[in-house]
Amino acid sequence: MRQRVKMPRVGDTTQSVMIAEWLVGVDGEVSSGAPLVLVETDKVTTEVPSPVAGRLVVHLVSEGDEVDVGAPICVVEV
Repeated sequence: MRQRVKMPRVGDTTQSVMIAEWLVGVDGEVSSGAPLVLVETDKVTTEVPSPVAGRLVVHLVSEGDEVDVGAPICVVEV
């Protein structure tokens, strides 16, 4: 089953983030809670953990893209 992973809130007032670096490539395996992507806000750079375990099928956004909280960022085959 494929699951879309959405950008979680990374701060109380943050509405969007920039994708700094994908830490898991397409076809890479990821564990639940493991770092998935590195994001930047105007105040901090932080890792976003994967909410599910599985194989990353596709990145829906690229490094350097601005992404709103709640927007889909990738698809994982669970």
